[in-house]
Order: sequence, then structure tokens, then C-alpha cells
Amino acid sequence: MKDINDIPRILRWKQVAQIIPWSKSYTYALINKGIFPKPQKLMAGGQAVGWLAADIHAYMRSLVKNMEQTINE
Repeated sequence: MKDINDIPRILRWKQVAQIIPWSKSYTYALINKGIFPKPQKLMAGGQAVGWLAADIHAYMRSLVKNMEQTINE
């Protein structure tokens, strides 16, 4: 049996909104530009979407890394 921590976490919008510092409309503008991770449909033919927690965390880590590089320049 796999460890429960090995199962990818899926975040819904309310959870993503607690992590990122901007609005839903701005997030979708970033998605349309290919900058922010795209949400994935949770069920075939359904409307509900979610983001992989690892994708959101990696994106936020990249923002911090870019900020640190800018400060150090």
C-alpha cells in the first residue's frame, strides 16, 4: 500500500486563492498567457477543475527565486 503522502494533492480555487496574492480574474489572464499552471478537469465531461498542489508550489517557488535574483542584481 502506498503512503498517503505519495498521492498527488488536488487544490480547488479556494485553496489556490489562499496561496497566491492576486485575484481569480488575474490568475486566469496569466493562465491564458501560459504563465500560470492550467487547471485540470476533475471528471471527464464535468466542469469542476483543480490544480496539482505540486504545480502551484513550484510556480510560487519560481516567483521567489526570480525575486531573489532581481534583488541580488
